[in-house]
Amino acid sequence: MIIDNSLQTELVYKYRKAEKRIVLLDYDGTLVEYKPKPEQAIPSDALLLILKELAEEKDTEVIIITGRDHQEIEGLLGILPIDIIAGHGAMKRENGAWIKMASEDVKWKAAIRPILEEMSLKCSESFIEDKHFSMAWHYRNAGQNSGFAFSRELIRKVDNLLEPFDLKLLDGNKVIEIMHKGIGKGIAVKHLLAEKEFNFILSIGDDVTDEEIFALFLPDENAVTIKVGTGKSLARYSFISVSDVVLFLKHLSE
Repeated sequence: MIIDNSLQTELVYKYRKAEKRIVLLDYDGTLVEYKPKPEQAIPSDALLLILKELAEEKDTEVIIITGRDHQEIEGLLGILPIDIIAGHGAMKRENGAWIKMASEDVKWKAAIRPILEEMSLKCSESFIEDKHFSMAWHYRNAGQNSGFAFSRELIRKVDNLLEPFDLKLLDGNKVIEIMHKGIGKGIAVKHLLAEKEFNFILSIGDDVTDEEIFALFLPDENAVTIKVGTGKSLARYSFISVSDVVLFLKHLSE
């Protein structure tokens, strides 16, 4: 269900009425638009101010949950008084300090890297992002049809390597990402909610990785889950664009 003005007013009211709130936000494609290169997706001053005001509200926790490496997201949002879950749950920043949440054993990269390099040579304008805990192959800048076709070929080529190395593959928004099975946004949020209780949960995201979080909250009437963009989702509601998300968060912070 697309959130219209009436529903947005209702959600803002419920948010303000709640005694203990948590706001879980993806970064790319949710708070900032996708760019040809990840390093180009920089938050605006207006967005930083909105997030700061939200985080400073009484009984409110704002947590960014992103696939970005922790050093990278620290450089973008580190000045804010918020907690951050990075690397799809591999690292967590709590009270300003980073905590490792996953094994650093990435010997599997030696087997996966040649396949990603082969696909990068085959698919013009695609590129590899070698993160601390994962490897991603981006085809956002490639031709619409060729990029998707090569992504299917990549999936077939790495399939027989996933089980031996205990890996999982995320078929995301014009990106294929590979990481250890023990890493995931859903796993990270489960741990988070086991430690604290909230009577209002807001989760917003745009990609397949965010579906893990939406799935957790399916039976929870106090949870508001929102997908950004079109397509099937476990989220209860949807926004069309990043600008809709930012405007909604602004309303919450007022």
